[in-house]
Amino acid sequence: QVQLVESGGGLVQAGGSLRLSCVASGRTFSSYTMGWFRQAPGKEREFVSAIRWSGGTIYYADYVDSVKGRFTISRDNAKNTVYLQMNSLNSEDTAVYLCAARRRGIATTARGVSDYDYWGQGTQVTVSS
Repeated sequence: QVQLVESGGGLVQAGGSLRLSCVASGRTFSSYTMGWFRQAPGKEREFVSAIRWSGGTIYYADYVDSVKGRFTISRDNAKNTVYLQMNSLNSEDTAVYLCAARRRGIATTARGVSDYDYWGQGTQVTVSS
């Protein structure tokens, strides 16, 4: 079982920045694909970004088009933590942001909810205009 704990959400004005963190349990974090999703009220869970493990020490970052150039995903394997730096926030970014982990090996795709095995509880991000 992998536990995920997100932090870093909050209320920010449009144009501002936030950094989300997600700490994972487990001794093989470096081989996890980690993702961020978000869910706004009344909407489906949406892929935001992933840092996909491709074997060894190779990772690939992926982003949904709406956040490219504004969000950056990174990881610190020594701290079992994945980050999502969010800049130039706008009201459409308002949602609960959830961290997800895939532990079942190399992922050729990591954009779907079913690509992940474990989920955090989420952290609220609210952008005021």
